[in-house]
Amino acid sequence: MATENPEKAPEQSPKSGGMKEYVRAESMIQLALAIPAGCLIGYFGGALLDRWLHQNWIYILGIAIGATGGFLQIYRVASKYMKDAK
Repeated sequence: MATENPEKAPEQSPKSGGMKEYVRAESMIQLALAIPAGCLIGYFGGALLDRWLHQNWIYILGIAIGATGGFLQIYRVASKYMKDAK
């Protein structure tokens, strides 16, 4: 006996339709905050290390590392969108 299975309607994923635009907007907001957040986190981490180690220059290194982390985050997200666009 062969039974016919009616085709099921494809379920909508969270990234389909209107949600896709919200996800894209959230990613763009994330890009806008990546470098400033990285710099602030690096500054505060460096300032804490400066106090702990009795130095005065580590906060500059923290800012540089935070900015680099922000740029890397932007690169990852941009690469993902470039790959999805192809």
